[in-house]
Amino acid sequence: MTFSPKIIRIAVAAMFFMAGLCFSSWASRIATIQTKLGLSEAGLGGVLLALPVGLLVSLPLAGWAVTKVGSRKVLAVSLSLYGISLIGLGFVNSVLLLAANLVVFGMASNSVNISVNTQAVATELMYKRPILASFHGLWSLAGFIGAGIGTLMIGLHIEPAPHFILIAIITLTSIAVCWKYLHNDGGSKRKKTGFVMPDKSLITLGLIAFCSMVVEGAMFDWSTIYFKKVVMAPGAWVAAGYTAGMCTMAGGRFIADSFSARFGLKRTLQVSELLSMSGMLTAVLFPSLVPAIIGLMLVGAGISSVVPLVYSAAGRSTTMQPGPAIAAVSTISFVGFLVGPPVIGFLAEASSLKMSFLFLACMAALVVIFSTRAKI
Repeated sequence: MTFSPKIIRIAVAAMFFMAGLCFSSWASRIATIQTKLGLSEAGLGGVLLALPVGLLVSLPLAGWAVTKVGSRKVLAVSLSLYGISLIGLGFVNSVLLLAANLVVFGMASNSVNISVNTQAVATELMYKRPILASFHGLWSLAGFIGAGIGTLMIGLHIEPAPHFILIAIITLTSIAVCWKYLHNDGGSKRKKTGFVMPDKSLITLGLIAFCSMVVEGAMFDWSTIYFKKVVMAPGAWVAAGYTAGMCTMAGGRFIADSFSARFGLKRTLQVSELLSMSGMLTAVLFPSLVPAIIGLMLVGAGISSVVPLVYSAAGRSTTMQPGPAIAAVSTISFVGFLVGPPVIGFLAEASSLKMSFLFLACMAALVVIFSTRAKI
């Protein structure tokens, strides 16, 4: 049965939304779990390294699976695992269990990232105009909603376990509803490797997204802790910076396609990361509630367009098929998303959490440099 592009787009958008909801639900309760297990900043940074370990474990499998059996099946399985592993994170009572669950969570994250973006590029080709950033906008909108739900759960003194069970049930239900409307790409019967070495242009795109994702991942995992320990925000405002950043990120992604079409990919990337760098410096130099919220709003707006535009450009590669190209670039970029948080933890322990955020401003500056020199 053939479905209309609109129905397929809605189904793919729903999968982006659920992926964002799963991750933001975890991110909104990191501070709670840190307190529960009595972890220091360095201790938290160390255990968060389990996420990129999971990514590395899944790296040779996810790309191969998308190529071999199709992105629809990989997305359904990995997103289901994403929700189920979230439940496991809610019940952890030791650092070892937290690390083990984060490995599985990281494996699911990478697989979802590759498969759902492959679905998005296929949908964009149906429309014959840029729409990929809008999918990422739904991911960010889910992050905003997930942060709000997390804030509500914290305010009601509800433990992470029942919170995460609710999110997992919603996720699994959404997969069951949307399954038949997703692209049935079916995979290839030919023997292919999942991770293909990208050419120079794709490596450049991967590095641009890597630097931006370092900022994005650190903002997700550390913004609530930064507001608690540096900004000294009142309890009800601890997640305000995270929520503000997610809000501007979602808004930015809904206008990124038209902005890029008008001003070009290179100019869009440059402007985006100048906003990110300015926002991060504002949060560091003026660590009080209002300036810090404004700073993270700028960061959210800045990082909003980078990853979706890079993935869209990778999907239009003339040297590789869309699936392998996205797998290669998204894997490079997602390493930054998962490595950023533990790096901030180590830098915070070595100096201070406030000073470690300067590192994020430097990563934003690198995006400006790479995009200026790149032939894109």
